[in-house]
Amino acid sequence: MRRLFHGPGRAYDGLEQLTINWLNGQVLISLFKEVDVHFIAALKRHVDTRLAWSAWYSQVQSVLQLHRYQSGAPIEVLFGELQAQQNVTENGLTFRLDLGQKQNNGLYLDMRYGRKWVLENSRNKRVLNLFAYTCGFSVAAIAGEATSVVNLDMAKAALSKGRQNHQVNEHDLAAVSFLGHDLFKSWEKVKKYGPYDLIIIDPPSFKKGSFALTKDYKKILRRLHELLAEYAPQMTFEKRLDNPPEFVDADPEASLKSLLFSTS
Repeated sequence: MRRLFHGPGRAYDGLEQLTINWLNGQVLISLFKEVDVHFIAALKRHVDTRLAWSAWYSQVQSVLQLHRYQSGAPIEVLFGELQAQQNVTENGLTFRLDLGQKQNNGLYLDMRYGRKWVLENSRNKRVLNLFAYTCGFSVAAIAGEATSVVNLDMAKAALSKGRQNHQVNEHDLAAVSFLGHDLFKSWEKVKKYGPYDLIIIDPPSFKKGSFALTKDYKKILRRLHELLAEYAPQMTFEKRLDNPPEFVDADPEASLKSLLFSTS
């Protein structure tokens, strides 16, 4: 499972609206804004050229084109047959994706190194996974022998997919909690499950009616010490995780930032 082409990084002029992902046999081409018929025709010719290569053809089950900019994010099959549910592997773990149903398929590929770090640093830790989505970090934490994980997200359907992700990895769900709540309305409930040794905060930039990064992220950081096992009036910045190399960006400061802070 890999990003094959990353246009939003603005490293390829005229292709900022395009991404291509390899999903264990399915190739997913995503368009984030409308393009003209000439662009679509050229894209399809490129796909046909690649399919003519025997080494590539033997591995590809389907080629899909997702129109993210359209209502309902319709998907077009350019080759093969759509597998609506697709299991993919990353760092030895399995994740179940849903294709052709929503804009996002269930796993953000740019957080691969973040999930790897959690996998390698969760042993014997009590973990809180805020804005959990489909619980990719939770799967990594349990695989890394975390004592427990609490997942919180307002989208209960996403948490249900997270439960499935744990199940396909044969994890003991007794160590995993799924809270379908608004963090700011359920802060005390989240505290009761703690304190926590590791807290993961991966919020959306904006979610209407519930979260705005510019103002709400600060609210979380100001009260973070209430949730930690160690009291930390001032946490220390350790480092910024590298982004996967395929997510090249013309401006590294404008790209995804995964930052590590500790109480030591």
